[in-house]
Amino acid sequence: MVKFSTRVGAYIGLLTDVYPSTAEEQSVHIEIPYPDVPKDLNRWLPLVKWFLAIPHYIVLFFLGIAAFFCVVIAWFAILFTGRYPRGLFDFVVGVSRWSLRVTAYAFLLTTDRYPLFSLT
Repeated sequence: MVKFSTRVGAYIGLLTDVYPSTAEEQSVHIEIPYPDVPKDLNRWLPLVKWFLAIPHYIVLFFLGIAAFFCVVIAWFAILFTGRYPRGLFDFVVGVSRWSLRVTAYAFLLTTDRYPLFSLT
């Protein structure tokens, strides 16, 4: 479900022009490794991961607003020049990556590594 919703988000954000489907091989590739639970994950940390992710969601809220305006500006740039401006593209991809890292940490529970405050 996360892979498909990320593909839909990439399509809506004008990052790809390939219509998203449920097929695995597409232009948007997402790899979320399945953890070795006894070795890789702390037993009690899932109880507070959502709480620890609150600072990320506050920052991502404002970055999401900025990404929305970047997509609107990019739409006009694509319309008139036929190209997605590289800076806008990198910013929107970075916000998407950051959001996916935080989701994998707080809700998918696939890692105990705290996500970076970074667009890369």
